[in-house]
Amino acid sequence: MGVFSNMISREELKPGDHIYSWRTAYIYAHHGIYIGDDMVIHFTRAAGQEIGTGTFLDNLFLSSSPSPTNTICEICGDQSKLHGVIKSCLNCFLAGGNLYIFEYAVSSAFFIAKARGGTCTLAASDPAEDVLHRAKSLLNEGFGGYSLFKNNCEDFAIYCKTGFLIETNYSIGRSGQLASWTAAASTVMSSPLRYLTTSGTGLVVVAGTMYSLSRYIADIGVRRDVVKIPVERLIEEAGAEEEPQQAVGLLTI
Repeated sequence: MGVFSNMISREELKPGDHIYSWRTAYIYAHHGIYIGDDMVIHFTRAAGQEIGTGTFLDNLFLSSSPSPTNTICEICGDQSKLHGVIKSCLNCFLAGGNLYIFEYAVSSAFFIAKARGGTCTLAASDPAEDVLHRAKSLLNEGFGGYSLFKNNCEDFAIYCKTGFLIETNYSIGRSGQLASWTAAASTVMSSPLRYLTTSGTGLVVVAGTMYSLSRYIADIGVRRDVVKIPVERLIEEAGAEEEPQQAVGLLTI
């Protein structure tokens, strides 16, 4: 893999790989865990509605459906009404897009050079058998409610790879692509007035530094508010939360 592209061929895939495919003119990527035999486990609100904001963004990212719009797959069947953690064939997961692999344990320099979020992390991946165990366990039990800002498909894949969950309630989750959007917005909002006297080159340097720093401190590999949670505990707490008249506090996912 390189700084410019994480694209790989199907022949290079290994069970336990975190893969993704760009949607809607490279604005949003859909993520999942490859489990072998051309099958992927991934997290979705519903086909075509992965981000689930309840706003115009749902329509904007309609093409992120893990299942072709007008075709019923011979392997997967009709997945248009499914939501939560589902299993799809690789063709349905890619939905006509290219195949990319998410990189783990990258260096700080490499992470900053990959200016687009949602492609790599400084955190190390657990062994493939642990990754597959988490993904397959959650396929039967779910991963909570889908939320673009706190609990999306990238968050799911990162949890499967690392076992990490965010401990603090104010967090926006583990998603690198969300961290990039947030960093870009923060840079734009904090720049205008006090940089009016700065030269054009200086402004670019300052803005670039702010953007990179914001992305870096939000990465799952360096932030301090993460804890490693066994998938069995996650499933147990999720089940307890669903029981009537019980107040069970889940960690933010």
